[in-house]
Amino acid sequence: MHIVDGALANPVVIGGAVAAAGGIAIGLKSLDLDRIPTAGVLAASFFVASLIHVPIGPSSVHLILNGLAGLLLGWAAFPALFVGLLLQTVFFGFGGLTVLGVNTVNIALPAVLTWMLFGRLIARGSPVQGAIWGGIGGAFSIAATTGFVAVSLALSGDAFLPAAKLVFFAHIPVMAIEAVLTGFAVLLARKVKPELFIKVATS
Repeated sequence: MHIVDGALANPVVIGGAVAAAGGIAIGLKSLDLDRIPTAGVLAASFFVASLIHVPIGPSSVHLILNGLAGLLLGWAAFPALFVGLLLQTVFFGFGGLTVLGVNTVNIALPAVLTWMLFGRLIARGSPVQGAIWGGIGGAFSIAATTGFVAVSLALSGDAFLPAAKLVFFAHIPVMAIEAVLTGFAVLLARKVKPELFIKVATS
């Protein structure tokens, strides 16, 4: 899911950097003191989960957990996921510095969209209903992320179209796994600390 340096056209790289800067600015503005510990935990969870790569053909897949980050943080998912991506780039060479903006948008924007679409639904009703919507949101976030990655590659040239298609189909199992993980995480959070979702959904 990490696009590497040199793979994208310059306009895509520049556009991604500008969009990422805007998302991070909005996220920092919305990040209050109460949610900083949550942002730290979710950034660390993303950092660890996406280090475990499973090879599939010429590519590989990994968990992302950006749907859960979006549901709990809203726009603040942008700076949280940016930090995780930056640390992965610096310490492990995943992705690259020039494409850091594009990678941030591809992962953080679906997180925000998941929050916008499913945040209020999760905050309403019973914990089980919230978990169902959370599972759907978890799968949606991966589908959206693969879609953004595919578009980023496709905009950089026709030669990347096969890779763009591979990215989507290779992540179908990940969508199912993230749906289950996000659903259970939402169920637990709704029972233990439901105000997490209420605060984000109404902010």
